[in-house]
Amino acid sequence: MMGKRHVLRLRMAPLFALALLFALAPALACAQSLAPSGPPSLSARPSSVATGFLPLYRPQPMPDFGPAGPNADLAYAAYQRGYFRTALQEAMKRLDRNKADTAAMTLVGELFKEGFGVRRDLAEAARWFRLAAERGNVQAQFALAMASLSGTGVPQDRGAATALLEKAAAAGHAGALFNLGILAIDGEKQDFSRAADFFRRAAEGGNVDGAYSLALLYREGRGVMRDNAAAARWMKRAADERVAAAEVEYAIMLFNGEGVARDEAGAAKLFLRAAYRNNPVAMNRLARLYLAGRGLAKDEIEAMKWHILARAVGLNDERLDATLKGMNVRDMAIVEERVRQFIDP
Repeated sequence: MMGKRHVLRLRMAPLFALALLFALAPALACAQSLAPSGPPSLSARPSSVATGFLPLYRPQPMPDFGPAGPNADLAYAAYQRGYFRTALQEAMKRLDRNKADTAAMTLVGELFKEGFGVRRDLAEAARWFRLAAERGNVQAQFALAMASLSGTGVPQDRGAATALLEKAAAAGHAGALFNLGILAIDGEKQDFSRAADFFRRAAEGGNVDGAYSLALLYREGRGVMRDNAAAARWMKRAADERVAAAEVEYAIMLFNGEGVARDEAGAAKLFLRAAYRNNPVAMNRLARLYLAGRGLAKDEIEAMKWHILARAVGLNDERLDATLKGMNVRDMAIVEERVRQFIDP
């Protein structure tokens, strides 16, 4: 399964994580409760949860670096295959032939930003992005906007970043639309209606974070009329694209039958999928389901395995702790072995 060796590592939320925006509803930790069952109750809330698990800004896939012509895509093909030095060389050849090749400029900027094939240099990356952005390259406008928002390689400048995002959004850049939605509610004056419009347009353009964010707004009735069916529809779209937070949220909606037909088995499958990708809330919910035998066969040992894994990254659950403390030595040894196998198969 993906990433099992890194189950105990936490990823810190970058600047514009949705965690900043939805203090109104702690979307992952406990905003939605599962339907009650026998003790320990599935509706019991964990006593704490580590932060940083909401879907974050993710760069859009690098576009085709056209223009068309003999060997025109050698730079991009090399980039895709991980031959970064070759990608840089081919991009520079293109610039030798055409000083206005903004796609090649953007690729060079990306290589410097990530340190692929060259020493990482954020200022140099920003310089290349600016050259391309000033000549109208949408991807470069977006990349420079994100650098300006975080102050990486350039001075932090929210106004300049917003202007660049608006230019990219006007050209239909889904990532720019999503981040404009973030900016609409990241400040003293929050405009949820404006954010909802940006998130919708981003989602329609294929941005899964936009779909997740719009689902949250529909669920909470912020900027749009509260609509569980619409929330479930958009949440499912993000879950189908393997956004772990959306998988968790949609699983809870499935379990409770909120905006969608109740499906406990389907919910369990989503929790399992997200848990194997190291989402601690999914681990916790999965532990509860295994313990109660809801949506899957009752299995106390498997329940405690997932509880320990969730607890290891900061998500505590006193009710599950009580079950763990009551286990006999033999079963506890089996639990520990399963945990070990998950972390280091």
